[in-house]
Amino acid sequence: MRDDWVEDRERSFEQVADVDVGPPAIAVSGVVKWFDGTRGFGFMVVDDAEVGDVLIHFSVLKPLGRRVLPEGARVQALATRRDRGFQARTILSLDLSDAAPEPERAREAPIDRVNPQALTDAAGPFEPATVKWFNRLKGYGFLVRDADGRDVFVHMETLRRGGLASVEPDQPVRVRVADGRKGPLAVAVEDVPGPV
Repeated sequence: MRDDWVEDRERSFEQVADVDVGPPAIAVSGVVKWFDGTRGFGFMVVDDAEVGDVLIHFSVLKPLGRRVLPEGARVQALATRRDRGFQARTILSLDLSDAAPEPERAREAPIDRVNPQALTDAAGPFEPATVKWFNRLKGYGFLVRDADGRDVFVHMETLRRGGLASVEPDQPVRVRVADGRKGPLAVAVEDVPGPV
């Protein structure tokens, strides 16, 4: 059952909560440190220093009618320990009174997807790249551009749109790259066919 859950990262955390596996959740509260709407996740600094930062994935924001969180928002949540730290499973409350002002567009972004068309329009043509690493459990990884050796962030959904179920380190691919808020971002990825 757990392997099925790992393979199907698109399931919401509410569904995961119904599956009787994994460690129990703990109640945490803290302040949003940063949240990247393009990548769909961010971190909160928890009041209890022993817990450390807690990952917040956009999927737990859906019941609140949100896709992003502003910096400084106060959050109370249930969090579960994962391999690399705690991850929010359910948001219990959200206080925006001390949060940084949000751009109008971020507040009105659709819950299911931020329209990627602007990034796609700004991306360059397909170019060769190589997979640096990819973590299927987390749903993201990095490619390395052949032209300049720069890292390019790639999300699992981008791979799926390109017909790639998974990638391996050192695998050659072709990628269209746009300048994201935090650096180069893959907006389209294609497999490089091997010799016949």
